[in-house]
This record gives sequence, C-alpha cells and structure tokens, in this order.
Amino acid sequence: MDPITILIVVIVGVVCLAAGGLVGILYRKHVAEAKIGTAEQKARELVAEGEKQAETLKKEALLSAKEEIMRQKNDMEQEIKERRSEVSRTESRLSKKEENLDKKSEQLDKKNEQLDRKLKECDAVREQINATLEEQKLTLERVSGYTAEQAKAELVAELEEQIRHEQAQRIVELEAQYREEADDKACRIMALAIQRCAGDFVAESTISSVTLPSEEMKGRIIGREGRNIQKLETLTGVELIIDDTPEVITISGFDPIRREVARLALEKLIADGRIHPTRIEEMVEKAKKDVDAAIKQAGERATFEVNIHGINPDLVRLLGRLRYRTSYGQNVLQHSIEVAILAGIMAEELGVDPVLARRAGLLHDIGKAFPYDVEGSHVQIGVNAAKKYKENRDVVHAIEAHHGDVEPQTVIAVLVQAADAISAARPGARREDMENYIKRLEKLEEIAEGFAGIEKAFAIQAGRELRVMVRPDSVHDEDMPLIARQMAEKIQEEVKYPGQIKINLIRESRATDYAK
Repeated sequence: MDPITILIVVIVGVVCLAAGGLVGILYRKHVAEAKIGTAEQKARELVAEGEKQAETLKKEALLSAKEEIMRQKNDMEQEIKERRSEVSRTESRLSKKEENLDKKSEQLDKKNEQLDRKLKECDAVREQINATLEEQKLTLERVSGYTAEQAKAELVAELEEQIRHEQAQRIVELEAQYREEADDKACRIMALAIQRCAGDFVAESTISSVTLPSEEMKGRIIGREGRNIQKLETLTGVELIIDDTPEVITISGFDPIRREVARLALEKLIADGRIHPTRIEEMVEKAKKDVDAAIKQAGERATFEVNIHGINPDLVRLLGRLRYRTSYGQNVLQHSIEVAILAGIMAEELGVDPVLARRAGLLHDIGKAFPYDVEGSHVQIGVNAAKKYKENRDVVHAIEAHHGDVEPQTVIAVLVQAADAISAARPGARREDMENYIKRLEKLEEIAEGFAGIEKAFAIQAGRELRVMVRPDSVHDEDMPLIARQMAEKIQEEVKYPGQIKINLIRESRATDYAK
C-alpha cells in the first residue's frame, strides 16, 4: 500500500475515533441528565411525604398534650375536692370539740362552786372541833395543874432519859463484849496466818551487774566508736555503766524487764565471744524470748503455789511480769503470793471461801504489771484489767478497796486489805529512806499550802492522798476544781512519787454564836 493510502486510512481512523468519543460523551451526558432528573423527582416526593408525616406527628403530639393536660386538670380538681372535703370534716370535728369543751367548762364551773360550798362547810366544822378541843385542853390543864406544853415536855423528857440510859448501858456492854471477842479472834487469826506464812525477803534495786572475764571485754563491748554499746542500749532501752570497777559492767534502768533482757543478752554475748551489731540484735531477740518464757513460767508457778486455777492466760502473763517489779525494794510477785496465802488462811479461820480470798489476794496488785506509761493508779488499772478478763465481782471489789480508795463491802475485801498491810509491814519486807519519805510528805503539804485561800493541808495514807482545807470566805465552790487541777500539775512537776496522789479539797461553812 502506498503512503498516501496509508495516510488516508490513518486520518480516517483518527476521525472515527474522535467521532466515537464525542458520541460517547454526548450519550453519557444524556444518561446523567436523565438520572439527575429522576433523583430530583424522588427527592421532591420524599420531602412532600416527610412534610405530611411531620404534620401528622405534630397533630398527634398536640392531641396527646391536650389529653395529658385534661387528665392532670381532672386529677387536680379531684384532689382539690378531696382536700375541701377533708377540711370540711376537720372543721366539723373542731366545732364538736369546741362544743364539748364548752360543756366541760360549764361542768367544771359547777363543780368548783360545789367544792367552794363544801370547803366552807368543812371550815365551819373545823372551827367547831378546834373550839371543842380548846375547851377540853383548858379543862385538863385546870384539873392537872400543867399546861399542855409542860406536860408534853415532861413526859418526853422522862421517856428519853429512860431510853437513853438503857440504850447507853446496853451499847457499852455489847461493845466491850464484841471488842474483846473480836480483838482476841483477830489477833489469833492474824498470828496464826503470819506463823504459817514465813518467807524470806530480799530487797531489790533498779540496777543489775554483769561480771566480765577480763578487762579487755569492756573495750569489745564498747566497740569501735562506741557502736556496740550504743546498739545494745538502743535495743534494750537501758544504760550500761562502764567505770573503773574491775571486771564489772553495771546495767541501770527503771524497767526491770528491760534490765533483765539486757543482762541476759550481755551474758550471752560474753559467752559467745562474737560482739558486733548484728550479733547483738540476735542475742537481744533470744534474751527477749527467754524473758517471755520466764514470765509465763513465773505466772504459772504463782498460780500453782497458791492453788488457784481457771485464771485467764493473759492475767497469768501479767502475774509473771510482777516477778520483775518491785515496790520499795519488795518483789511484787512474792508479795502477791504472800498476800494470797495470808488471805486464804484468815478466810479458812473465819469460814469464808478461801479459794476466792487467795484469788483476790494474788490479783490485788495486778495493775503494777502494766508499763509505767499507762495512765491511772495501779488500783484503777488492776480493776479495769480484772473486769476485762471477767473476774469475779468480789475479786474486782477487793482489788479496788485494798488501798482504801473505796470502802470495803465484803469480808474478802477486808481480808485482802489486812493481808496486804501485814505483808508490807513485816520487818525487812520493804525499805525506804525515812528521811526522803518525810520530805516527800512535807513537800506535798508545802505545795498545797502555797496556794491562795488554803487554810491547812494534810498528807495522809502514806502520801497517797492530799487533804486540803480551804477558807470558805476566800474560795468559792466553782473555784475548787481549778485549784485542784493546778495543785495536781504542780505536784507532778516538783515531786517524784510512786503511783498517783489523790487531791481532796474540802470547803465547809461554819456559823458560831454564844449563849449568854
């Protein structure tokens, strides 16, 4: 084929392609316009249908709202009718009550009038009776020669004299008889109890000492820069005194249990030979366990020794703690055991329950087993502990009364009080520097008398109570609690004493006159 023909064919082909493309474009445009027209038509139909539905829903909502409003209106009208009806009934009841009250008022007025008439009649009768009695009295006075008051006074005086004389004579006879019998029996019982309970006494102090195998051990216990001794003192809460005394270390501390832990730990460290902070901690823990076991054993041994069973285990442990507590040098656990034995012996002689007496005697100082930071006297602490562990009511009362804080109401309480005094008063049982004791009492009285308006102060019950007399013209009743509080605070600051001190302020008014 020649080039011209080829060119013509190409040109024809291109023209055909162009014509086909143009036809396709025109066709698609026509089809698109047709679809757009159909969509617009459908959209108009949907809008028209939506408007119809919206109008329908609007009408239905308005109709529903009108129905709801009508219903609420009917309910309100019904409620208003009911309330009006209730108000009407209430008004009716009130009207009836007013009518009844008016009737009752009229009846009361009538009764008052009747009572007034009867009272007047009674007064008239009383006047007649008084007149008759006066006539009879005058007649009796004329016949006897005595006035009524004279006759009455003479008769009463004569009867009183006779009764007083007979009563006094009888009282003196009974008192002498009972006192003689009671004194003899009490002396016999107490002597027998003391004879049957004879124990040795060893005064204890607030220091312990540990013997060292050599002087070299002191340096090892102190440690480099004192770390060993500081660790031991920190863990045990005591003070280790290392002085010039050869081969001895002194342990000082107010808490005997801590002293015992420190002593045991130190002895274990000396025997082991390895002394360093870690080993000190181990030995202190072992010593604490040993002391806890010893406390438990001491409590159980005390209950076995006085033959008492059924005591709460916690109370038994508290009893064991008394092994490490002293009172004026006397071991409190040994003192409690002795009081229990004495009270039991006296109870047997008197025919009272000896088991209950021993139980009360053993537990009477249980409050001293608690740490020193527990508030209150050992009596009150012991009462609280006994109540907590459901002790017998008589035991609780005996604990509360053994120092006279309350009046003894049972024989058991009196026996425990007596046994406590016997055990504490026996020669060698307790010790205290008499000079310091007297100074403490004088200091208490001096502090009390230093307050304004104080007339006199007395330290009684071995310094456990301070009784203060105030001047009634200088101190008023409302001032007394404040003065007592200030006095207690000053005593706490300036005086060292065991237990607690009860401060009693007494104010009394006196009137004096003379018959001339």
